[in-house]
Amino acid sequence: MPIPAQLTKGLRLPVIGAPLFIISNPDLVIAQCKAGIIGSMPSLNARGDETLADWLTKITEELAAHDAAHSEAPAAPYAVNLIVHRSNPRLMEDLLICQRFKVPLIITSLGANEEVNAGVHSWGGLVFHDVINQRFAHKAIEKGADGLILVAAGAGGHAGAQSPFALTAETREWYGGPVALSGAIATGAGILAAQAAGADFAYIGSAFIATDEARASPAYKQGLVEGTAADIVYSNYFTGIRGNYLRASIVAQGLDPDNLPQSDPSAMNFASATDAKAWRDIWGAGQGIGSVHEVVPVARLVARLGDEYRAAKERLATL
Repeated sequence: MPIPAQLTKGLRLPVIGAPLFIISNPDLVIAQCKAGIIGSMPSLNARGDETLADWLTKITEELAAHDAAHSEAPAAPYAVNLIVHRSNPRLMEDLLICQRFKVPLIITSLGANEEVNAGVHSWGGLVFHDVINQRFAHKAIEKGADGLILVAAGAGGHAGAQSPFALTAETREWYGGPVALSGAIATGAGILAAQAAGADFAYIGSAFIATDEARASPAYKQGLVEGTAADIVYSNYFTGIRGNYLRASIVAQGLDPDNLPQSDPSAMNFASATDAKAWRDIWGAGQGIGSVHEVVPVARLVARLGDEYRAAKERLATL
């Protein structure tokens, strides 16, 4: 289906930059939006002296200034990710702050919530909920989500195990609303493939960690540049939820990535996980990192994706 009208302003490539826990910050979001894709960040990334309200003030003011100076190429909308898991003590507080700024898009994770959805709709915002299978997808729509983010096999961080093609095809059998697809997408051809499979957006995370604006350590960024799909380990050991992580970071903590024990999913507590060593020293990454060859500014990465996207379209036209 067409992308919702309120998300089309300034959108020059059908991409949502995935919210990266600890990594995403206002500078990354602003750069993504200025480059013509939807930028996003988790609300929980603003901690200590970095309040969410301060971050949203910076984002809205800088994007407004950009639009005033570049009416021919306005910035794309931005999104905030809210963790809906019951152990997140900040959920309703952060929702109220998002309401104050009328955030255009809210991305919800780890639990669909009718109250949250209704709150976002009250200011005219949209809610996209991330899911890993059809059971969660149906629940999200039943509880009022406006769109789905399909987190398929190969996606960085918390991710499902189903093929992007299978997950998208089964979703499109019953759902005609907006869909973003995540799972090892790091090229312009991958963006076009996501659309061909039935998605409206590509949902890209790992490639944006290896950018100048991302709040990741130089070692983390270099690990993505040097890594390939073979360096990704899928495990629930670190948080209780299955996810993809960079092998080198696991080894650096004295662990054997090929023999990690299973964790109890019911033990996950997001309130304590926000400062957990798992998030700081064990690096989330997706299977698409083999296409990441250098650390670059966001604008340069998006330009590369755009060039590849258009080239892929041209190749298809000749077939």
